[in-house]
Amino acid sequence: MDELSDCDDSSFDSVEHSYDALKRKYSRNQREIRRLRNTVSFQLGIHLTTAVRQPWRLLGLPLTFPLLALRLGLQRLGKQSLNQPDLDEVIGFEERKHCIVLFPTNGVGFGHFTRMYAVARSLRKADPSLEIVFFTPMPTLHILYSEQFPTYHLAGRYKHADMTASQWNGLVEDMLHMVFDMHRPKWFMFDGSFPYRGMLNAVASQPLMKKWWMRRGSFKSNKSIPVDSSSFFDGIIIPSEGIETHAQEDFHEVAPIMAVEPEDAWERSFARSRLSVPNEAKVVYVQLGAGRINAIENVLEHVLTSLYSYPEVYVVLGESMLGERLSFTHERLRVIRDYPNAMYANAFDASIQAGGYNSYQEMRTFGIPTLFIPNTDTGMDDQVARCKKSEKEGWGIVNHSITMEHLKKDIGILFQIKPALKINQSNGAEDVVSLLFNS
Repeated sequence: MDELSDCDDSSFDSVEHSYDALKRKYSRNQREIRRLRNTVSFQLGIHLTTAVRQPWRLLGLPLTFPLLALRLGLQRLGKQSLNQPDLDEVIGFEERKHCIVLFPTNGVGFGHFTRMYAVARSLRKADPSLEIVFFTPMPTLHILYSEQFPTYHLAGRYKHADMTASQWNGLVEDMLHMVFDMHRPKWFMFDGSFPYRGMLNAVASQPLMKKWWMRRGSFKSNKSIPVDSSSFFDGIIIPSEGIETHAQEDFHEVAPIMAVEPEDAWERSFARSRLSVPNEAKVVYVQLGAGRINAIENVLEHVLTSLYSYPEVYVVLGESMLGERLSFTHERLRVIRDYPNAMYANAFDASIQAGGYNSYQEMRTFGIPTLFIPNTDTGMDDQVARCKKSEKEGWGIVNHSITMEHLKKDIGILFQIKPALKINQSNGAEDVVSLLFNS
C-alpha cells in the first residue's frame, strides 16, 4: 500500500488549518503595522528622527514639521486622502461565493438599517440561494435573527470606555477581514453617511468583491465626507428623496426604499384592533425620533397636550427601540415599541413626524396627512429640505416653531388636509437588486 494512503487525512487537515491560521496571523500583523505607521505620533516621530540622523534637514524643520502636522490633520478631518493599503497587503483573491455582506451603520434612527433590511428581503425574494450576511453596530439584532440573517455585531465606538477612533476603526477592519475570509462575498454594500476608515481599509483588500455605497441625497451643505471615500466603491446608490440631488457619473438613483409596501400593511380594522382603538376614532400617529440627538420629551408633551384637546382623537405614540422608555400616560394614548411600525399605517388618519427618511417616505406612500417637526440637530441628514417637499405636494406641513400656540394652529391645519391617494410606485429595494445582479 502506498505510504501516502497510510497517512491520516486529519494530518493534512491539521497542516492546512495551521497554514490558514498563520496566514491570518500574518495579515493581522500587517494591518497592525500599517495602522501604527499611519498614526500621527508615528509619522511625526519619524520626521523628527530622520532630521536628527540627517542634520541638514534640521534647517528646514521649522517649516516641514508644521506642514506635515497640517497634512496629517487634514487627513484625519477627511480633507485629504490617506494612503490605501499596499498591494502586498491585498489578500482577497480567493474565489467568491454567492454571498453579499450588508453593513448598515447606526444612525440616530432606523434609516440606514431599514434600507438594508428592505434590500435584504428583496434579495432573498429574488434569489433564495443567496447568502445574506449583516455586519452592523446597530443594537436591534433580534430583528435580523427573526429573519434568519447571519449577523455580526460590533458596538459603536462611544459604547466603549476610553476608546479612540483609531482603535475602534482597527476593530472594524479586523472584524470585517474575518467576515470576508469566512464568507468570501461577491458583493458588499455600506449604508451610512460617513464611511469608516477601518471599513475602507478592509474593502480595499478585496479586489474581486463588488463594493457599493448607499447614502442619502439630502446631505447638509455644510457637511463633508472624506475626500477619497468614493474611490473605494464601484458605485454609489442614492435612494430617491423627491428633491434635487447632484448626481455624478457613478451615482445610481433608485426609487424610495420601503420596508413595508401598502399591500403588505395590515388592513385598517385589524390594525386598529391590535392598537385597541375604536373604529370611529380619529387616530394620529406620533413619532418624533429616538431622542438620541436632542431632548424630545418637552416637544412631545406639547404635541400630546394639543392633540388631547380634540375629544375624538386617539394618539398612537411610536417609541423608538433606540431610545429611552417614555413616561406619558393617557386614556386615549397607545404606545408601541415595534418594528416596522408601517405595518399599522392603514390605522392612521394623520401623523406628526420628525422627518427622517423612513417616516417621510412611509407617510408619503400611504397618503397620510402629516405635520413635520424636523430635527435640525442631526449631524448629516437635512430633514428640513426633505419635509418642505410635502407642502408642495399638498399632503404635509412643516412646523418651524414648537410653541404651544404654533402647534395648536398647525394641528388645526393638519386636520383639514384630506388623505392623499396611496402612491403606486416601485420599491427602490427591487431597483437595488436589479442593479447588483446586472452589474
